[in-house]
Amino acid sequence: MSKSLFAAGTVCWRRVTNERGVEQIMVLLIHRTKQRDISFPKGKLDPGESMPQAAVRETLEETGLKVGLGVNLGTIQYPLSKKDPKQVKTVQYWAAEVTDAAVQASTFRPNSEVEALEWLPADEVSARLTYAADRDLYDVFLKLVARNAFDTFSVVLLRHAKAEPRSDAYPVDHQRPLAPAGEEQAEKLVAILQPFAPKRLISSTATRCLQTVAPLAAHLNKRVREKDGLSQEAWEAGDLTELRSVIGKVVRKTRNALICTHRPVLPDAVRELALATGSLPGSYLQEAAELPPGAFSVFHFSKQNPGAGILSVETYPVKL
Repeated sequence: MSKSLFAAGTVCWRRVTNERGVEQIMVLLIHRTKQRDISFPKGKLDPGESMPQAAVRETLEETGLKVGLGVNLGTIQYPLSKKDPKQVKTVQYWAAEVTDAAVQASTFRPNSEVEALEWLPADEVSARLTYAADRDLYDVFLKLVARNAFDTFSVVLLRHAKAEPRSDAYPVDHQRPLAPAGEEQAEKLVAILQPFAPKRLISSTATRCLQTVAPLAAHLNKRVREKDGLSQEAWEAGDLTELRSVIGKVVRKTRNALICTHRPVLPDAVRELALATGSLPGSYLQEAAELPPGAFSVFHFSKQNPGAGILSVETYPVKL
């Protein structure tokens, strides 16, 4: 039986204008002190940490750069030692834009773990990487660059956390609150969702949905846009007008957004998202909509050409 060590990292990129006035995509490499190698920011998961959390934390710790996650680039695996090939390290990567503000705020100094940071034009990175697995991973990013699909926005579809069951105590379904376990889930969601840097929070007007996003909204200091059309009652009445309008507006704005709604609404929300972006049909859409309470799926799209369809989708449960 193989033993896996899990880690997460980022391919950090930024736009710069060179001395000839031409815009370039620059990609960040780190020179590790002990290993004497050149790679991307990455590191092991802390206990109880998700892959996205680890990717953002490790990037900050190793480079001093605060980032949000873009498109998922996939995973690489390699043996931890030549003596025991069954022990493997699995690393998941995301693309991550580095803003000018993040660069200015960086606190990086050469240290015992990372001795240098190097920004290179995107087409010069592969030749500098020490490991073949990193080059294979980077090829995924280069293909996105070639399609002008590396600069992305995300749409998070979130099912509300565990709610109190229907009973005489809650005669109006719309007003059912979260159960204690659901309140705990809502608090856990703050750390798990934050790496995806949502800019707009949109929710069904149902109490259980609003309570699910409340801790995240408070942490991000953002208001929640309440939409009756995302409620289960609207769906049961067959009225999907506002759902389609919300999805369409989110796609047009090409800004990271989070939408909190209900189990029966999710398949239609995914379908509308696919229709609004010209995405191909497939079982992956159904799988992304089959969420237990408190779980969410993240869909990534090109900012320049959202009509090119879903670039990647990832799903995360939040355990009770």
